[in-house]
Amino acid sequence: MKLRNFETLLYQIKSYIKFLLKSTNQHGVHSPFVYSLVTKCFYNRSKHEEYKTISAYKNQLLQNKNKISVNDLGIGSHATKQRERFISEIAENAGTTNKRAKLLYRLVAYFKPNSILELGTSLGIATHAMSLANPEASITSIEGCPNISNFTKANFEKHQLNNINLITGNFNEEIQNLKSKTYNLIFFDGNHQKEATLSYFETLLQTAHNDSVFIFDDIYWSKEMTEAWETIKQHPQVTVTIDTFFWGFVFLRKEQAKEHFIIRV
Repeated sequence: MKLRNFETLLYQIKSYIKFLLKSTNQHGVHSPFVYSLVTKCFYNRSKHEEYKTISAYKNQLLQNKNKISVNDLGIGSHATKQRERFISEIAENAGTTNKRAKLLYRLVAYFKPNSILELGTSLGIATHAMSLANPEASITSIEGCPNISNFTKANFEKHQLNNINLITGNFNEEIQNLKSKTYNLIFFDGNHQKEATLSYFETLLQTAHNDSVFIFDDIYWSKEMTEAWETIKQHPQVTVTIDTFFWGFVFLRKEQAKEHFIIRV
């Protein structure tokens, strides 16, 4: 396991160095659509009041010393394989960072999606940020581990996040029941394996429309996750992608010429 973790870390370091060498900021972007997204959303430095709530939500989790039994249906955590984990440990090692949660808040506020799907609820840090950004949105989030799902569902109720429908189950099975729906934004944040990621992507393409936004978490998690990302980029329905290293954005806008961007955020 230690060798595997070292190899993974080495791959991520090498990938990040390559990313820094290839990436640009708004000055290297000539697409009006992407330029607007980068300048008005990615680089928006406004101090939104909701940021305090997002940080407070995560801080509560970081201070929670209760233990929970975790059943990883995907590839699991690089940090630990222990079944019994502290809530605080999950929040620190597997939870969305404050920086990314705030970016997710800005993204939902920017695109104003009224129907959101999230694969991988975990402790609900990202879900919470999206809910705050658009309280009118209908958010469906799927979590594979029943114990985490029960904990997070109770936490959502405690914080009165009433626009979230948390489903407990296997991603493959649950998304089959959602194929008839339409989503404006889909956040892929679970089961970081190549074949699973590509399967979810192909299935959920059926739920997307021209202006839908797909966000893939940890596209440099491993060599095979990067391979999945490269395959997705080449898909005929995909026109624009943005690689921010930690997230990969996919757009299906038919009016856009196919183009791939690497942006520092």
